[in-house]
Parts: sequence; structure tokens; C-alpha cells
Amino acid sequence: MIIDNNPKEKEAMKAFYKGDRSLGHKIQDEFVEELRASLGKTDHCSCQKACKYHGKCIECVAIHRAHREHLPNCFRSMVNERIEKLSELTEHTALEQIEK
Repeated sequence: MIIDNNPKEKEAMKAFYKGDRSLGHKIQDEFVEELRASLGKTDHCSCQKACKYHGKCIECVAIHRAHREHLPNCFRSMVNERIEKLSELTEHTALEQIEK
């Protein structure tokens, strides 16, 4: 099972955007059921760093929320994708300013 860009979860979000909340929740429940069935069998943690909380998402996210200094590694690609799209609005000139 993959978590990042999961097709089933994307399908659920499409249902929510269309206003079909019951279908969205049904699909999300299927996603969560598949996730729970795979826990302990598959390492879902995308972090490549050795970490005391590797694979312990609840603890990891809570720690990062608590100190509020940076995002967990597993969130970075998602946030960077969003930032890149926003950066396109100014022809990526924000990146040039950062590099100065």
C-alpha cells in the first residue's frame, strides 16, 4: 500500500469536492481499513533519517506540532509541491531571491 498520492484517497477527495460527502467518507473508510491491515507488515514511513519515532506517525506529528519549528520529513515533498505551484505565479523569482 502506498500513502503518498494514494489513488483511493484522491478519489475520496474528488467526491468531497463534488459535494458527495457520504461517498467521500465511504472511500476514506476503505483507505483507512487498507492502511490498518498493512500496519506492522509494511514500513510506511518515508523518512530516510534514523529516528527514534520512525514509523510512529502520531508521535512524530505531535512532536512537530508541539515545537512548531519545521515539518516532519514525510510532509516536505507535499508542501514543496504546493510552494512550487505558488512560486510559478511570480516565474519562480522567489527562489532567485532566496539564493542571493
